Amino acid sequence: MIRIGKRNQPAFQIVVTEKKTPPVGGFCVEKLGSFDPITKKVSIEKERVKYWLSVGAKPTPSVFNLLVNEKIIEGKKIPKHKKPKEKSKEGKES
Repeated sequence: MIRIGKRNQPAFQIVVTEKKTPPVGGFCVEKLGSFDPITKKVSIEKERVKYWLSVGAKPTPSVFNLLVNEKIIEGKKIPKHKKPKEKSKEGKES
């Protein structure tokens, strides 16, 4: 996803990029759709998404959850946030 839009008015474009080059500066291989989190409006080119997934592209967790919501792919949603590490009890025992 590439963030576009003004300050306090975010909008995102769903794009395909190479792993070596992040989508900073607007460089991307292909634009597949857009997402507006304020109005919850989603527009995705389903055929192109299926093509890129069949070729071996791996979506980010946010894009994967968006594709599951739009019923383009099937599966469970991926939790986006990392779980906190549990503190070990070995150091406290005497």
